[in-house]
Amino acid sequence: MSQLSRRLGRRATALTAGAAVLALALAACSGGNAAKSPTATAGPQEVTFLTHWGPEQVTQLEAAAAAFKKLEPNITVKVQAVPFANLLSTLRTQGASANGPTIASIYSLWLPELVRDSIAAKAPADIATNLKANWPQNLVDAVSSNGTAYGIPNEVDLYELNYNTKLFAAAGISSPPATFSELVADAKKLTNKAQGRQGFGVITNWDSGVVHPFLSLVASNGGSMLDAGGTKADLTSPQAIAVADLYAQLVKDGSTVPTMSAANANTTGPYLDNFTNGKTGMIIMANWWQSALKTAMGDAYKDVATAPIPVGPSGTKSSSISYNWLTMVNGNADTAKQKAAWQFLTFLNGPESGKNGSSAMADVLMGMGILPSRTSDLKAHTSELSDPFLKAYVDGLPDATPFPSVIGGAAATQALQTNIEALVFGKATPAEAMASANTNVDSAIAAGK
Repeated sequence: MSQLSRRLGRRATALTAGAAVLALALAACSGGNAAKSPTATAGPQEVTFLTHWGPEQVTQLEAAAAAFKKLEPNITVKVQAVPFANLLSTLRTQGASANGPTIASIYSLWLPELVRDSIAAKAPADIATNLKANWPQNLVDAVSSNGTAYGIPNEVDLYELNYNTKLFAAAGISSPPATFSELVADAKKLTNKAQGRQGFGVITNWDSGVVHPFLSLVASNGGSMLDAGGTKADLTSPQAIAVADLYAQLVKDGSTVPTMSAANANTTGPYLDNFTNGKTGMIIMANWWQSALKTAMGDAYKDVATAPIPVGPSGTKSSSISYNWLTMVNGNADTAKQKAAWQFLTFLNGPESGKNGSSAMADVLMGMGILPSRTSDLKAHTSELSDPFLKAYVDGLPDATPFPSVIGGAAATQALQTNIEALVFGKATPAEAMASANTNVDSAIAAGK
């Protein structure tokens, strides 16, 4: 998961959220709130909370723990912070013990492995009910395995089309492309070889940056990475092949220039520079890079806009790939500690723990500029979630396609990355790239079982 390590290392500047309409977009998902005071736990309990967050966020968590202790004097929550690169390994090694971290913040892609190894505890029935009432169903699904919830969602990210309105106006394009054919046509109009400008940019050298935009187009064409059972790759489907054909067409037209696509070790680099310098007309990217765009572009940031992923010929609606983070409880902790941990998480993610109807968790996330996921948190932060940049991201949340959380998912992501890059650089035809990806993704998933 090195791509997450690189991205999360600069998370504090990654996103200035803006989405005043988010509460309306997810209003159907709203429901009752958690109880103001959790049920008492017999006997003193000490709960540890493992996180990769920095000192400021740790201080906020500690303040929430202190507020919780006033409600539950018998429960003490201590925060343990490690670098992101050590987060999963710490959980793997210490989580197997009853004395390991009681609570951990994790990337949803890790969940199936942790469930398999009995490190992640099943959410109690009241937590599962709370999730269904207060979070979008697709995010509840993302923290579940075989229909059982194993944690509470917090951060959510997804991908949409970012474009330069100034370049669009100069090219005579009045609105962003809504279909694959419009994307190809607009990319041609935006391309200017003499000025070193490509119409549509892709990303290479970074697995999520390669795979998530590609799969967002697949999802918007009615396809998916895995079959309906979630056990085998489905990358040779007509829907996936059509996206590979789209990439090949864009490269053939000169609208996508592979040498302009590279990401560096910090997930910035040429692909970002070319967009911020007006050398890329359109690109599919995640909501969290907003702050990077503002910093790099200055006044020119006003020319950046966001639109839904274009819909393919086999698709019926735009659907972005999304991924999220969650907090889970250690299944090896004793019953009393687990109960205390879920009580604290109920408080931490509930609307009484933060400011003005927000949860304390949402206040922590918004302090880093990261989009929270609980419906009441989105309503509580409406005034901060007002930047037009995020409107398409917000509107896309209910129809987003969660990235598959399966054992071997990280290796499968890297396998798909390799084959998409072979396609982009002309080392494989669309059919060859997808056939190889299908085989390699299946092998990665099988190896993880």
